[in-house]
Amino acid sequence: MVTISPLVGKYFEKWRRCDVGDWQEDDDRTRALRSPAAAPVPPRAAGQPAFPVPGQGGRVAQPPGGGLPPDAPTPGRQTRDDTVPRAVSQVYGKARSGTSPVRPMKGPSDSPAASPGGPSGGSSGGKGGIRMPNTIRRTKGPRRPGRLIARILAGLIVLLLVLAVAGYFTIDGRLQRIDALSDYEGRPADTPGTTWLLVGSDSREGLTKAQRRKLATGSSVGRRTDTMMLLHIPAGDGRPTLVSLPRDSYVPIEGHGSDKLNAAYSFKDGGPKLLAKTVEQATGLRIDNYMEIGFGGFVGIVDAIGGVEIDVKQSIKDPKAGINLKKGVQTLDGAEALGYVRTRATGSIPDFERTQRQRQFFSAVVKKAASPGVLLNPFTSVPLAFSATDSVSVGEETGAFNLLSLGLAMGDNPVTTIVPFSGFENVNSQEVVRWDRDKALRMFRALAEDKQVPKDVLGK
Repeated sequence: MVTISPLVGKYFEKWRRCDVGDWQEDDDRTRALRSPAAAPVPPRAAGQPAFPVPGQGGRVAQPPGGGLPPDAPTPGRQTRDDTVPRAVSQVYGKARSGTSPVRPMKGPSDSPAASPGGPSGGSSGGKGGIRMPNTIRRTKGPRRPGRLIARILAGLIVLLLVLAVAGYFTIDGRLQRIDALSDYEGRPADTPGTTWLLVGSDSREGLTKAQRRKLATGSSVGRRTDTMMLLHIPAGDGRPTLVSLPRDSYVPIEGHGSDKLNAAYSFKDGGPKLLAKTVEQATGLRIDNYMEIGFGGFVGIVDAIGGVEIDVKQSIKDPKAGINLKKGVQTLDGAEALGYVRTRATGSIPDFERTQRQRQFFSAVVKKAASPGVLLNPFTSVPLAFSATDSVSVGEETGAFNLLSLGLAMGDNPVTTIVPFSGFENVNSQEVVRWDRDKALRMFRALAEDKQVPKDVLGK
């Protein structure tokens, strides 16, 4: 049988009887907070304060309709003297100051911005309480990966632009410029499109004795033009045109009568300027840009782009050119490519066979150099740029941007041809090439008018 202690039984009996008043007699800790009178409190009208309001002598306001004398105390309750200090309650462990009744804390709806009495024109909600902010501060969420990737790409683009601009000025500043084009009396007027004079010289400058032996260039001194071509890039639509000028072409040379075309370069008073002037007067075309490259630069550029693919039409073995090539498509390095364009060991007309190989090679090497696989690869584009600037000479009016446009034009599948000629002739004990005057004039007139060359004048 379960026994209940007397103390527990006492409180259980009080709870059963619901005699809350009896609980107060033993609770000394709350005695100071209770009203001094134990008499029952009569019902109050709605709106009356639960506690005496300061300044009313401790009396409760009269109910509607009267019923009590004005100065009578509340029945069953003692009259409280306001001069005696009231007991104070404990608020969070600290004594509460003041004698005014405790007022409830205000919620968000009681703030001036939310209540009708706020700044918009209602009655004020009064002071005191806790005011909630009108807005809720949002915390930053995790960054979106797409935005981060976009920023990285933007940074890379800016970096590439900076490198491109820096590379342009570096290459442009390293170019070797020569005085090749100048005005003179009777110079052809400016023509539409862009016309280049491309010259390959047999200069051995910069080659050691070992390199000369390896490349089979011989030990000749001085410089002569081994290759001459005109490249016309149209201003509008249309394919570029690459025209070979045979070095033995018999043309007038100012101050020297008529002679082979390459003689204009080799004369003591000649060079790039006299050669360009001779070509302009013979063709009627105004040259806009001049570029020249020697043997050493030729080899360096080919090796910088990793060789060039050439379709060799027949097997060629030429000890003088230092080559032994089999028929078919193959990749030639710098030394092999140089021998391929220089050899005269093929064809019934060796000089014209050479011009065909020169055009074939030049188209292939420039097209590869301007390809995205070379330009966008720093391991090939940087060596190519430095090799080109060290071995190529250009006119004073030519810059790095012009060289880039040249490469892009050669990648546009140009028309390749040779100046129409009527045959060979022996002049002063040397064999020269005579141009077919009528066809040659038609060809150069079409280029001067920025038109395609008629098919009946195109040669192989």
